[in-house]
This record gives sequence, C-alpha cells and structure tokens, in this order.
Amino acid sequence: MAAPPYKINYRFPGTPRSVPRARTALREVLGGWGSPKEQLETAVLLLSELMGNAVLASEEREQPVGVRLGLRGGILRIDVSDAGVGVPRPRTPASDEEHGRGLFLVQYLADRWGFEPGDGGCGKTVWCELGNSAEPGPADGAAP
Repeated sequence: MAAPPYKINYRFPGTPRSVPRARTALREVLGGWGSPKEQLETAVLLLSELMGNAVLASEEREQPVGVRLGLRGGILRIDVSDAGVGVPRPRTPASDEEHGRGLFLVQYLADRWGFEPGDGGCGKTVWCELGNSAEPGPADGAAP
C-alpha cells in the first residue's frame, strides 16, 4: 500500500525575516515526515531561493507569501506563492552580481519545477519537486 500524502500550508509576511522562519518550518516538517537528510538539505536551499524571490516580489506591496509542502509517493513538492506578476525565468547573472541565481539553482537541483499564474492574473506560484520524479523539469518552467 502506498504511503498517504502529506500536506501542510504556511503564510509568512513578505519580509526578509520570513526566509529563515520558512527554513525552520521546513526542517521541522521534513524531519517529522522522515525525509532523508540529503533531500532535506536540498529542499532547504530550494525553499530559501524561492522564498527570497517571493519576498522581493511581495515586499513592496506588503503582501504575504504562501508556502505549501506536500509529500506523496516519495516526491516532495514545495510551492511558494506571492503577489508578484511576471513569468519567472532562470538567468545567468554577471560574475559580479550578488543576486539573480535563485531560479538557476532551482532548475539545476530540482527534479522538476515550474510556475502557475494566480487566479485572475493576480500573483503566481513557483514550485519544485524532489524525489522519485523520473522526468526532468520543463525547460520553460511551465507547470505540467
């Protein structure tokens, strides 16, 4: 019999202080779910990158950031929702830039990743998966 799916949702203020809070919550949840250490550490890095981008998109508007964690069949899914607009795309920043590598890391480390526009064109959710995914993530970042 397959393991039951697990889900948990969080809302964080759209401020930089929410990033370490989200990491702490993720560590606690994945520890409780018995996730392997390597998956946990990669998930923490991916969540940090997605949260950092979401905070940048939400901070000006003082909008919250949503985080949803799910585990089903050995596949961990992390969704981060914000009020920002636009299509998230990985880019290669110049060597002297301090920012801009987040989605590049997500694309490299996640088994799959993508995004979904929010209802009525308001906001977006960027997601990634780790685990038993057999197929690589979509090249354009679109949701499956």
